[in-house]
Amino acid sequence: MAEEKIGLVEHYFSKVGVAAVKLEAGLKKGDEIHVKGNTTDFTCTVDSMQINREDIEEGKPGDDVGFKVPEKVREHDVVYKLTA
Repeated sequence: MAEEKIGLVEHYFSKVGVAAVKLEAGLKKGDEIHVKGNTTDFTCTVDSMQINREDIEEGKPGDDVGFKVPEKVREHDVVYKLTA
């Protein structure tokens, strides 16, 4: 599978396991992503996404979105969308 860079992690909310990401490209609910950093490397599916605590179906470039992740992420980790 190919990967397209879609953004960078800006913050991680450890109590709820949510990554805050500044999008550089579009992201939809159901997309599969790969998060990679110095000590981070995992893939997951975006099950839900929010902007300012409001559920959204799709994020656009420039949006600051939050979504649950299965592992800890760190600021400046790169988020890629997996494409066929």
